[in-house]
Amino acid sequence: MSLHFLIVDDERPSRDKLRRMLGLYAPPHTLSEARNGLEALQLIAMHSFDAIFLDMQMPEMDGLSVVQALPQISAAIIFVTAYDHYAVQAFDANAIDYLLKPYDESRFLNCLDKLSQRLQAPLKQQQLAPLLLNERGRIKILATAQIRYVEAADNYVLLVTHEGQHIFRQTMSGILQRLGRDYARCHRRYIVRLDQIDQLVSSEKGDYEVHLKSGEKIPCSRQYRDAILDMVLKPNF
Repeated sequence: MSLHFLIVDDERPSRDKLRRMLGLYAPPHTLSEARNGLEALQLIAMHSFDAIFLDMQMPEMDGLSVVQALPQISAAIIFVTAYDHYAVQAFDANAIDYLLKPYDESRFLNCLDKLSQRLQAPLKQQQLAPLLLNERGRIKILATAQIRYVEAADNYVLLVTHEGQHIFRQTMSGILQRLGRDYARCHRRYIVRLDQIDQLVSSEKGDYEVHLKSGEKIPCSRQYRDAILDMVLKPNF
C-alpha cells in the first residue's frame, strides 16, 4: 500500500526534518509539501491524503484554521509545533498526535505507532536505516544487524558488535524502536538480538542469564524471561 502524506509548515528546516524522518521510517509513500495554510487547502482539494503533518502557528492562516476550513476530514491530523499551549485545541480538533518541537526519533516513532493504529496498517519499514555514529570526528555507518546486544550507559547506550563496542546517544526505549523486532529487552539495562541467544540459564537468585552464541553472558530478569522464550520459539513475532 502506497501512502500519501502532506507536510504543512512555513519553515523549511522543519519540513526538511519531517521529510527525512518519513524517508527513514515510513514505507513507500508520496509526499507533498505546503508552505502555508492556503497552499495546504489547495493541495487537499486536489488530492486525497492519508496523513497531514500540520504546523500550528503560521502566518495568515494557522493550523487550526486549516482544519476548521475543511468540509470533512478523512486524513489523520498530526500537529507539529514549538508551542505546547495549543495541545488542548489540537486534540479538540481530533488530532491523533501533537509533536512538540524539537522532537527526537523516539518521539517520532511513537507518533508513527499512533498513525499506524489509525490507518490499521504497519508503518515502520522492515529494514530500518543504519545508525550513524560520531566517533572522534568521523561518521561511522553501523548496520543494526551487527549488534549482538545493547547495554545502558547513563544517557547513552553501549552497542556491542562482532568488531567491537560503540557508544551511541540514545535511550534504551529509543534504541529498541530503532533496532526493530529482531531485538528484545531482557533486562532493564540490556537488549539482546534474539538470533544470538544460545540458552537461558537460571541463577541462584531466581533470575536468569542469557548465554549468547559468542560465549558472552548477560542478565535476564524474571519479568522478561517468558517474553524472550516466546519470541525465540515463535520467530514470526
